[in-house]
Order: sequence, then structure tokens, then C-alpha cells
Amino acid sequence: MQRTVEASPASGQRGVRVQAQAPLVESVSCYCRVDAGLKTVAGARKLVPGAKLCIQPDILPNGPKPRSQRRGRSRTQAPFLPGLPDDLAIACLIRVPRADHQNLRLVCRTWNRLLSKNYFYSLRASMGTAEEWVYVFKRDRDGKISWHAFDPINQLWLPLPPVPAEYSEALGFGCAVLNGCNLYLFGGKDPLRGSMSRVVFYNARTNKWFRAPSMLCKRHFSGSCVLNNCLYVAGGECDGIHGTLQSAEVYDPNRNKWAFVGEMSNGMVPLIGVVYEEKWFVKGLDSNRQVVSEVYEPSSNSWSAVNHGMVIGWRNPSISMNGRLYSSDCRDGCKLRVFDDATDSWRRFMDSKLHLGSSQSLEAAAFVSLNGKLAVIRNNMSISLVDVSNPEMSFETNSAHLWETISGKGQLKTFMSNLWSSIAGRTGLKSHIVHCQVLQV
Repeated sequence: MQRTVEASPASGQRGVRVQAQAPLVESVSCYCRVDAGLKTVAGARKLVPGAKLCIQPDILPNGPKPRSQRRGRSRTQAPFLPGLPDDLAIACLIRVPRADHQNLRLVCRTWNRLLSKNYFYSLRASMGTAEEWVYVFKRDRDGKISWHAFDPINQLWLPLPPVPAEYSEALGFGCAVLNGCNLYLFGGKDPLRGSMSRVVFYNARTNKWFRAPSMLCKRHFSGSCVLNNCLYVAGGECDGIHGTLQSAEVYDPNRNKWAFVGEMSNGMVPLIGVVYEEKWFVKGLDSNRQVVSEVYEPSSNSWSAVNHGMVIGWRNPSISMNGRLYSSDCRDGCKLRVFDDATDSWRRFMDSKLHLGSSQSLEAAAFVSLNGKLAVIRNNMSISLVDVSNPEMSFETNSAHLWETISGKGQLKTFMSNLWSSIAGRTGLKSHIVHCQVLQV
């Protein structure tokens, strides 16, 4: 209640304004509807003193907050799994098989954000729940490139997003894996535009392709390897340049930059390469189509010719595992050889006692390390695993029990059908594997 008293101007006295205020009273009423312009309790108290906190949701005790703060509060209040602490919920989610990760992303935005962070996959690796999948690039009879992923736990081939358009028909491009989950494609020869220096990479965590800095030199049919999580590329050919290339370069993913390294003694088109004892060994053809072999030492940044026993009996495919160098001893990869440093020679190592045949579809295309075992990948996409952890194993020892065949696409074709195709003269290679890698997520 308020009262105002004014003196009359005719009296010649100045006007006097006197205000009388009612005593404060305790009120339990809600004054959120007192005035449409009032948005806070403080505003209501100015009009009606003694008003308690309003419980209406549209009036905030501390006034309206920025939208970003409200969004941040909602994020922190939304648990990953209702009723569980976030750390326990994450411990449950990192144990979900990788094949179901795409479904997890569809549950809610919180889970989708979690599965998009490196933190989630670092926890999987530290807890031993990370999975290794096989990725293969194939070229069909029409020259088209396709690729597939194999889940060894469920023994299923899974679909993948299409390769970038520039690599759908490219020839002689390179392939390598950095950081365990990024698969790089680089160089190659486009049927229309010629040699390329382009670089793209696929992130297995996001299932998407990205661009990377281009190489310093255009090249195709080059050799490549990974040393200390850096990608080395050397040799190859380039349209417009006569002969083979001697240049070499390295890509550091941490700096996201390419740099030249020491040149090769002789330019070549590498046909086979492997990292062994922290050195990069390559073997290929020079400009005169003569077989040459060289080794690169990162410590001295230099190349040198090599002619010892390792490269003399070196065959493709091959792989370095557990400090030892293995190579195929037959066309279908069912026999293995190992390099003996003491005698500087190759010796027979293991035999599966189950040979599939000598057709091109059954030819071993690559050796990769899969879950601690040596995996033999064939052109028909059948996969055999062999345990090579015992260095005392000899060729004479019965090692057939150490071999395991994983059911793949190629297992649908039996030995009799292969034999009948050979008799009928239908042995033409429909498709063949050009690259094979293993990614961990």
C-alpha cells in the first residue's frame, strides 16, 4: 500500500511528496504471473516484498542462463547408462564387440560422441578388448577396385564405404597403415590423368575417408613401408620421366608433412619389401629390367646394395614377425620357410599337409599378422592361420595341428570344382588381391 500527499501550489509552498510503505509480510504466494515482464524471483520481489522462491519452471532463481550453459548442463546430467556411474558404464561399452559399434552409435548422441573419440578406443586397447580385422583390396576382371573387411571373430565379410573415385580404377597405388587404425592409399596411376601424388586415408574408427597432404613426387608402382609409425615411399615410375625413380620420401602423421630422405643407389620398381631388424629391404627391377636389391637404414638415412643370402632366396609373400622373417615355400602358402641368420640362408619351417592347388585363385596374395598368428590371405579370400610362436619348430615336426582355416568367401568353392575348372580350361583369374592390411579398433 502506498500513499502520496502534495501541498497546493496556491499556498506558495514547495510541493512535498510523502510515501508510506506497508510493513513487510511473509507470503507463500507465487508471483510468477504478476507481470508478463517478470522472469526472475528477484523481479517479483521488487513488486511484492517478502515473496518466497517461486517453484514455477519458467522462473529461474538466478535469472536466464546462456543457451551454451544450459546445453552443457544437460550433457553432464545425461548418464551413459541410467542407474550406473559413467566410468562403470564406459567399462561396459568398451567390451561390446566391434561388429555392434555401428548400432551403438544409433542409440543416442551421447554414445555416438563417445564412439567418435580416441579415448574410447584407447581404453579398448589398454583393456585388451580391441579387435583386429583384415582389409583387402581386390581388382576384378574389368579393372575395378573393390575392398572388403573380414571379422575373424564372427567370420563374416562386411560392407565398406566405396573407395575414393580417383582410386576406383587406379594402377600401382601404395597401401599402408599408421596409428593402427588409419589406412592410407597413395600415389598410383589414373587411367586418364596419369601418375598421381594424391594421398587419402580411411579411419576405421569413424568408417570414413579423409584427404592427407600429397606426396612431394608423383609416382606409381612404388615401394613402401612403416618405420616408427612413419610412412616411407621409394622408387617407382612417373609419367614423363624416363626410367625408374631413385627418390624417396617419408610422411610423419604427427607433423602431417612429407619430407625427402636419402635417394636409392639405383632406381627401381620394388616388387617385394619387408622391414627386418629395423631396416627396410626392397627387391625389384631397375630401368634395364634387371633384378636389384637395396636396404635402407633410417639411422644413417642411406641406401646400400645388398646381395647376401636373405635376398637371394627371398620370395613373395613374406612377413617379419617376432624378430623372424618368413616366406612362402609354395604357391598356395601352405608351406613356410624361415630365414636363418646363422647360416645366412632360408630353410623349410612348417607344412600344413593340406595343399589346396596351384590355380591363380588359390594363390597366396599376402602374409599378415592377425591376433598374434601368421595369416595367409589367398586370392579367393580364404584365410589360414598358423601359430609361429615356437621358434624350435622344424619342417620334420608334425605341425599340421598349428594350422587353422577361417571360413571365408573362398571356402565355398571346393577342391573338385577347382579341378573341374582346370580341366574345362576356365582358369582365368576373375579377380585378385592387390593389397591386404590389418586394422585395430
